[in-house]
Amino acid sequence: MLRNIVIKNRYVDSVLLMSIAAKAKQCGGVTEVSAMMGTDANKDLLRATGLLDPRGVEAGPMDLIIAVVADDDSTIKNAAEEVGRLLTTRSEETAGPEETLPRTLTRALEQNPKSNLLFISLPGAYVRREADAALDRGLHVMIFSDNVSLDDEIALKRKARERGLLVMGPDCGTAIISGIALGFANVVNRGPVGIVAASGTGIQEVSCLLSNRGHGITHAIGLGGRDLKEEVGGISMLQGIEGLDADPDTKLIVLISKPPAPSVARTVLDRAKECSKPVIVIFLKGDPAEAAKRGLAFSPNLEGGALAAVAVLEGKKYTPTEISPELSSRAREAGKALKPGPKYIRGLYSGGTLCDESLLILRDLVGDCYSNIPLKPELKLKDSKTSTGNCLVDLGDDEFTKGRPHPMIDFTLRCERIVQEARDPGTAVILLDVVLGHGAHPDPAAELVPSIDKAREIAQAAGRSLWFVASITGTDGDPQNRSVQKSRLECAGVLVAGSNAEAARAAAMIVSGKGR
Repeated sequence: MLRNIVIKNRYVDSVLLMSIAAKAKQCGGVTEVSAMMGTDANKDLLRATGLLDPRGVEAGPMDLIIAVVADDDSTIKNAAEEVGRLLTTRSEETAGPEETLPRTLTRALEQNPKSNLLFISLPGAYVRREADAALDRGLHVMIFSDNVSLDDEIALKRKARERGLLVMGPDCGTAIISGIALGFANVVNRGPVGIVAASGTGIQEVSCLLSNRGHGITHAIGLGGRDLKEEVGGISMLQGIEGLDADPDTKLIVLISKPPAPSVARTVLDRAKECSKPVIVIFLKGDPAEAAKRGLAFSPNLEGGALAAVAVLEGKKYTPTEISPELSSRAREAGKALKPGPKYIRGLYSGGTLCDESLLILRDLVGDCYSNIPLKPELKLKDSKTSTGNCLVDLGDDEFTKGRPHPMIDFTLRCERIVQEARDPGTAVILLDVVLGHGAHPDPAAELVPSIDKAREIAQAAGRSLWFVASITGTDGDPQNRSVQKSRLECAGVLVAGSNAEAARAAAMIVSGKGR
């Protein structure tokens, strides 16, 4: 049964709604829960996934729609009540005993007059108005919201630049400013590295690799996915470079992106060349020759850029490492134990940039991989729900998140896909990214291990080998604690790598049969 419950004039930001929906879905007898504001775009998403009924159709953009699919009326009622309870609990946790949560920007500034940044998570149609107001008050802006028009983005960023302010976003999911994590970010060390990135999981992976090696960052400035398009011109990336170059605490700058528009790339690299401090460029699928022309250090992947930064900080020569001796030994043993038949890597990712990085690495080790975000158009999956050959799937792509929480929050789709891949006689290795930090699932291992155990049982019953390799993007300071998650996954027989790139190499080593 499907039912939409509409709560009038109850705005809740999308990050909180994703978390609440994931928790409410755990109620017995519940098949699906989606909680969204009633914007036209969100209603289109609900309609496309079969989760919109006539009540939801009538909802307005500031109304909250709770869509529940369950066995019966009673279960639907229980799930809706759980959403209400979680909303109330979060409000009570956020507000102190004598504090009233502000409902306007004016009131928020009265309560926090020293604030200098506004985080916006509103329906896209309302972002321009609130961001304009913030810029008029001299505030920097981080826009988590998507569905903001390109024209609005350009206008806001130009206005901010004129006023000496910065706009991060739209669709900016991660930033760390002066040690404060915003959106999906990790608890990392403070240190001398400044990051400017058009990639949320790129920031997370690089900042965590630095922190886990005893270093840290001053700021990680997120840009949103369109800043480096020709129409926008890299406004925020150029401002980020400018700001970090002038920051006395920043000693090294790291730039992260997929390849910008060619004209924007030239402008960005020209500005980076003029910096008074070292710059490392990490442009996935980028052209190292363009960086070399300007004397800039270049890395084709996140791990390489992070380790190059460590080398600079420690005054050492950077030497690329393929795979740690311990993991190499375990991967070789797994390769020896691999029975005839299974030969493919199946990657199930929550981070799009992490999926991209692995596609690039595996291309050189096992050949081209199919994907829903392929390196070549001809490698695009005909059906993203069914793997072909060596295959890496970004489960955080829009086609999978319509009407449901992001896979960093809700592991349902990934756990189902793990079992599905185990039933395929061609699957030899299942490759996973596990992303920790603020906003992510509180205990990923607890969600993954039962599915991993079930997948192994399926493979063993069929007389097949099946190996799991994972990376963990996170630190011991994160709420989930990286060491705890690593221990739980290893107890389940998972080979846990030190980076996303190393995990891809270990998976390739297993299927290549090295050491047999």
